[in-house]
Amino acid sequence: MASPRVGEASVPELIETGSTQSLTPVTPTPTPPGQTLPAPAPQQSKEKGWGLPLAILIVGMFMSVLDTSIVNVAIPVIQKQFSVSTDQAQWITTSYSLCEGVVVPASAWLGDRIGLRRLYIWSMLGFAAISALCGLSGNLETMVLFRILQAVPGGVIQVTCLTMIYKIVPPRKIGAAMGLFGLGVVVAPGIGPSLGGYLVEYVDWRLIYYINVPIGILGTIAAIMVLPHIAGARGHRFDLPGFVCIAVSCFALLLATSEGPIWGWTSYSILILFAAAINLIALFVVRTLHTEHPLLDVSVFASRPFVISLILTVFLCSGLFAIVFYIPQFLQNGQSLTPWHTGLVLVPQALMMVILMPVAGRLYDRFGARWPAFGGSLLVGVGSLLLSRVNIDISRPELIIYLMIWASGLGIAMMPIMTGGISSLPPAVINSGSTFSTLTQRVAMALGLAILTAMATTQQHQLMADRSALLSGSGANTNPQILEMLKQGPSGLLPLWEQLQSEVAAQTYSNVFLVCGVLGFLAAGMSFLLPSGSPASGEKPVVH
Repeated sequence: MASPRVGEASVPELIETGSTQSLTPVTPTPTPPGQTLPAPAPQQSKEKGWGLPLAILIVGMFMSVLDTSIVNVAIPVIQKQFSVSTDQAQWITTSYSLCEGVVVPASAWLGDRIGLRRLYIWSMLGFAAISALCGLSGNLETMVLFRILQAVPGGVIQVTCLTMIYKIVPPRKIGAAMGLFGLGVVVAPGIGPSLGGYLVEYVDWRLIYYINVPIGILGTIAAIMVLPHIAGARGHRFDLPGFVCIAVSCFALLLATSEGPIWGWTSYSILILFAAAINLIALFVVRTLHTEHPLLDVSVFASRPFVISLILTVFLCSGLFAIVFYIPQFLQNGQSLTPWHTGLVLVPQALMMVILMPVAGRLYDRFGARWPAFGGSLLVGVGSLLLSRVNIDISRPELIIYLMIWASGLGIAMMPIMTGGISSLPPAVINSGSTFSTLTQRVAMALGLAILTAMATTQQHQLMADRSALLSGSGANTNPQILEMLKQGPSGLLPLWEQLQSEVAAQTYSNVFLVCGVLGFLAAGMSFLLPSGSPASGEKPVVH
């Protein structure tokens, strides 16, 4: 059998790559006399070839991020069914966050080692399979174990998706692509409570896990058929000391922020965890600068736009997770809404992000990151300040309008900020940039929520003490309504006590949203440090 000529690809090679766009560059053969070379394929076809792969990546990212918010709604029900305390039930989410923080730093190396396409496919399959095991859990211990295992592919999916976008999308279209990709990053936490509330209230809480199975299987099949092969940089050894440093540092930091309100922020355990996190991250930087093949390339921090984008991400993600966490609590505890009706209140703000994120991507392609980041961050600040007017008597239409203003700003600002930062990096360090960006989001959400929760808890205790003192003061002895309630015994003051708790909680949430507004305005001011103007256009032939 004659061997294939130079430049020809065999059928097995086509099957391995999964796409005709993945062929290696051919060596031109001499043109016989009297013949002309065929016209080159138009470049337009390559620009049109990234839409379907992007849709597949959005599905994976959406599934991974949705799982972090949809589970929160079911925790009270799981707590009752498994007969465990609130602190024990919180490990369902805490264990996932801790393991995810450990896995994310290794995702870039895995992508280089086995290829991004193959890594994405295996991660989707693993996430779907372990989600089914989570749904089958019969007690808290097995569920926490499966949640730890589920976080491994969940963390890998997020880094892999972000890296692949910059590999398959031409620079001139990266803003539009990231605008669509943002639907999985920001919209999923917004609709998670709605979907989770419906499943918990009207069907079964186990469906919050089972819903990932068909999505994961269909996403895997689509990835096998559509995603192009992207060659990795094989041959680099795994930097085990560097991985241990950054993984343990992330674990210590996330554990401290999760357990700080319970163990006490000034307790020896929390202080030791924070000290370990700081020292280990410093050791990681030293290790990275003195090894030939580091786990992550810290030279990405030499790019000012990338560093600014990380700072802005911290500001916006802290407010995002705080508002997404506290608004459902206010609606269910302060206004006695069911989980399903709470989710319905949150639907309009999620729709605003669905509409505006693709628009924000196109704005980035035309004007750069500065102006969308400024306008969006300003709206985030305004919306958060409006939310600080929350009280137990606020009408739901008014609350929905405030949430829509806040969500509009987030939908406009978030993706241009991330895109502007990562796009400023050289192609060789995109993997490291994606990893640091994902880590920043996870840590900012956990740390921001922990700090705001500590502030809220302290204020709530102080406000309750101050107002409770009024019930036993001289003013209470002359108030006819309180005197009448006291005649009925301790139970007579119960309605007044419940009202007092609701008012104090609402005032505490108001102060939290005020801080979120300040963070939004700080982000708007820092947005002027981002580059402006249309990003450089051109093709990036990175699909081999």
